[in-house]
Amino acid sequence: MPNMYDSAYDLEKAVRESEEFQGLKSAFEAVMNDPSAKQMFENFRDTQMELQQKQMQGEEITEEEVEKARQVVEVVQQHADISKLMEQEQRLNMVINDISRIITKPLEELYGAQEEPTE
Repeated sequence: MPNMYDSAYDLEKAVRESEEFQGLKSAFEAVMNDPSAKQMFENFRDTQMELQQKQMQGEEITEEEVEKARQVVEVVQQHADISKLMEQEQRLNMVINDISRIITKPLEELYGAQEEPTE
């Protein structure tokens, strides 16, 4: 019987070697090697994290904060390297979500079968 952990490490290796990860890695390095892009990107990440934390703690997010976040997003989207990084991140996330759906399929089938109406 195959060991699930061995399969997971094989999957990790496949992710590392994938075109999607390599694209993300080079886009990330391009942003990190440009001081102004790096600063912009970190500002964007910090803003995102702050809002996520507030949401998770059930705190109210003010109009002002929403507006600030929107402006930060606009600025980073106009930066070619950051925009590319975000695109690459999205591509890899899609792949990882697909993989996650595949590996949780047995659970979905098991629990899904329980929800079928009985005749």
